[in-house]
Amino acid sequence: MNIPRLVVAAPSSGAGKTTIATGLIAALAARGLAVSPHKVGPDYIDPGYHGLAAGRPGRNLDAFMCGPERIAPLFLHGAAGADVAVVEGVMGLFDGASGRGELASTAHVSKLLRAPVVLVVDASSQSRSVAALVHGFASWDPEVRLAGVILNRVASDRHELLLREALEEGSGVPVLGSVRRSAAVATPSRHLGLIPAVERSAEALRAVADMGELVAASVDLDAVLALARTAPPLTAEPWDPAREVASLGAGAAAGAGATAGAPGAAPGAARPRIAVAGGAAFSFSYAENTELLTAAGAEVVPFDPLHADALPEGTAGLVIGGGFPELYVRELSANGQLRAAIAAFAASGGPVSAECAGLLYLGRELDGLPMCGVLDTSARMTERLTLGYREAVALEESTLLRGGARLRGHEFHRTVCEPEHGERPAWGWRLPTGLHFEGFAGAAGAENVHASYLHLHWAGYPQIAATFTAAAAAYRAG
Repeated sequence: MNIPRLVVAAPSSGAGKTTIATGLIAALAARGLAVSPHKVGPDYIDPGYHGLAAGRPGRNLDAFMCGPERIAPLFLHGAAGADVAVVEGVMGLFDGASGRGELASTAHVSKLLRAPVVLVVDASSQSRSVAALVHGFASWDPEVRLAGVILNRVASDRHELLLREALEEGSGVPVLGSVRRSAAVATPSRHLGLIPAVERSAEALRAVADMGELVAASVDLDAVLALARTAPPLTAEPWDPAREVASLGAGAAAGAGATAGAPGAAPGAARPRIAVAGGAAFSFSYAENTELLTAAGAEVVPFDPLHADALPEGTAGLVIGGGFPELYVRELSANGQLRAAIAAFAASGGPVSAECAGLLYLGRELDGLPMCGVLDTSARMTERLTLGYREAVALEESTLLRGGARLRGHEFHRTVCEPEHGERPAWGWRLPTGLHFEGFAGAAGAENVHASYLHLHWAGYPQIAATFTAAAAAYRAG
């Protein structure tokens, strides 16, 4: 398949990648093009802004969690029907999983996609030195095609002239645009990065529109499109959630509550209803996770714990992903009807999958306020950021995985749970300080609950969706 595409990268974090990438998506969409937005790495927040700009879901391309072999297929799945795709990088161009070389870096993904790279350079504190910087990035890895530069935070016409002259003389990489400093397009941030688009509604839409207008006025969009069209065809087959589930084979979904012999729900049976928490407090999710649940035979029903006073009628499984419950702790705590309904569902044997924010919500309390009380743990905010990829082992059989399964995930939080795991920890992994146990894989009165800080991308482990759907079908069948 031949989808025009490019990767927006930078020498380091903080150069303005998200502003430029989102602005490019919005500006190209304003031309009437169908733009497919993507983000390198595990980040949930940037894709929300991309999605607002494009009018279609922003999708992640994470070679650590999903495997390098799935990057091109996932890209082709997400970009189906698009005229052009814009892929925003992560951190600096060559920064990947710690201690693993180029794995999961923007450069790695650009090579897997055979896509040209546009480097966003923060030019606010340099002039001629920009040529040395770009030359170094262009020559570091000959397999990475650094094909254009967008200058960001340029101070004046004179400053722009100096930058362009230096690049023309010393780098050989064309300048595709020069963006002036602008407070109008600033996106507010807090302890885990930018504020998610879902929380800002009209304000976020205005910010995205401003980014699009700024980029349209500052970047040669025709040159950008021409560059994107130089990307060669990809020979991979698009990722297909139905094919992924079907390929699991007989017994692949066997686990707590699952029926050996067929992944997911039984053929011909009514689809078990799986409620998926969303809204401002639980906005972190990967589109492929729910696509896999649907492919496994589930009926996926979103709900917002900030406003719903009960689980969706007929709920047979509950998924609570990540987000910022600490910012909505009073509202979540005040919704006692829903907290009681979730506790009753878990106590009745209903399968529950909870990640990070979901873990906090299922505990006794968060920052001193009552939560659902499903798990015997309490959480509180701290100043310490826990961040990084993890290679984990499932320590117990659960509604997600067989015991002993190995997989890769990501942690990203400023809270702690006390205790941090139950008698049946969900995961074990090695840290420099030693073996670490974390999470809850079933507890007294909540045997089918799996909750931990670890974020997972189910595209890398489709058996999770199949096993969980089978558990929901078994629960519904009684």
